[in-house]
Amino acid sequence: MSLPFFFVEDFNNNLVVLNEETSKHMINVLRMAQGEEILLTNGKGKKARAAIVDDNRKKCTVQISSIETEVEKPRKVAIGISLIKNASRFEWFLEKATEIGVTEIIPLICERTQKEKFRHDRMQHILISAMLQSKQSWLPVLHEATPFEQVLESPFQKRFIAHCEDTNKESFSFHQLNQPTSQLILIGPEGDFTHGEIQLALTSGFTPISLGTTRLRTETAGIVAATLFCIS
Repeated sequence: MSLPFFFVEDFNNNLVVLNEETSKHMINVLRMAQGEEILLTNGKGKKARAAIVDDNRKKCTVQISSIETEVEKPRKVAIGISLIKNASRFEWFLEKATEIGVTEIIPLICERTQKEKFRHDRMQHILISAMLQSKQSWLPVLHEATPFEQVLESPFQKRFIAHCEDTNKESFSFHQLNQPTSQLILIGPEGDFTHGEIQLALTSGFTPISLGTTRLRTETAGIVAATLFCIS
């Protein structure tokens, strides 16, 4: 049986006092007690094995016995995706993209974006939960909502834009995607990017691509892109 897995931003010391939320979950929900072991990650590649030395339900203390470092993935996959009106669908995308292995997520504000604000703290919590559920030690970087034009300046080695206009789009192979590079793919809002946004991206060096023959919801397109770029 695998050990319970928890997120702690910093565990440089041998003794770590967990926050109240984590402590309550461990002691009240999981019914853990002194002497039992857990795993910790800081979301930056470090994973620690620790044992409970004080099972206080508000500030549980654990003692680290060993630390290992998970090598960062050589291929960085960032998805710039428009915020959507239905927050639960955007949260679903965040959860699944984290499980799949996306390394960076940039919420976009485009001309047709219907919602321009989101709760970064809530979304960050969703990423942490998905990271722990999928037993990973690297937490995706979650940006604040960013204007479309600003994202075009991002210095990724390979940059793509998925859109629905009936124009020529370059074909790409799994071999091309499966390279140790940093890659960014842009996903538009309901109604797609505007023609002007698409042209601006193309003149900025983005490669136009298709995610299939059917018209996809924004969050579905994001998951298709995540799967293609992370698992290929």
